Amino acid sequence: MSRILVFLFLAFLFIGCSSVNKVLKSTDYEYKLKKADEYYEKKLYSKAILVYEDIFPVLKGTAQFENLYWNYAFCHYYTKDYLNAENLFKGFIENFPTSVRAEEASFIRAYCYYKQSPKPDLDQTATMKAINNLQTFIIRHPVSEKNKEAMEIIQSLRAKLEEKEKRNAELYYNLGYFKASATAYNELLFNFPDTENGDYYKLMIIKSYYEYAKKSIPAKQLERFEQVLDECADFSDRYPDSKLVTDVNKYKNQTENQLKNIKNEQDKETT
Repeated sequence: MSRILVFLFLAFLFIGCSSVNKVLKSTDYEYKLKKADEYYEKKLYSKAILVYEDIFPVLKGTAQFENLYWNYAFCHYYTKDYLNAENLFKGFIENFPTSVRAEEASFIRAYCYYKQSPKPDLDQTATMKAINNLQTFIIRHPVSEKNKEAMEIIQSLRAKLEEKEKRNAELYYNLGYFKASATAYNELLFNFPDTENGDYYKLMIIKSYYEYAKKSIPAKQLERFEQVLDECADFSDRYPDSKLVTDVNKYKNQTENQLKNIKNEQDKETT
């Protein structure tokens, strides 16, 4: 039974390929365009791509070219070839800036970058490009019905960028690079001021500076433990109702004890 299915599949594949080859061999470009559009309407995008590519340079500049370009771009989009689709929608906007489709093309181009956005631990160049293009779309089309969706996508992409930075900061802390960890968590607060995790990041800054001070040479400890207290005070100002206040107070008390010990040792040395 399985052999029959394989045979039928190969037979249909052969018939499909031969039908496309027949179209490609034709010298009638109107016929080719008609067949390409038929393939497109039937969602046979791979076949449509082959024929559109064949007639693309011939019909450039004609009345049919805009629709051909549009369908060709969407063929790549529907086959999840987002890299080429993005480039084609960019080209569509450049070639047809006054088209009624230009607004949608601008949004889909940004959406192609969104679809290329990888997991948080990978390079986020596509994510940044998606955010920038979506923000540009909103600015250029302030009354577009797509703006709500664009904003939601931007928020999801910013959450991904935040997660990446958070993982980097956590890695520094876990490896014992406490100064780098404090810097990374500070950058998180600066880059994402509206984050729901602000109090946690601030706590991690306090913990990082505390561990950094503990591991410092005696001559540097007084200054660095005082920085921990400054961070604790800043936490209280920013997040007075945080559930993490107890943890912060623990580090505050430990830091105050450390400072007392340091000052006692300094007093002994001066007497």
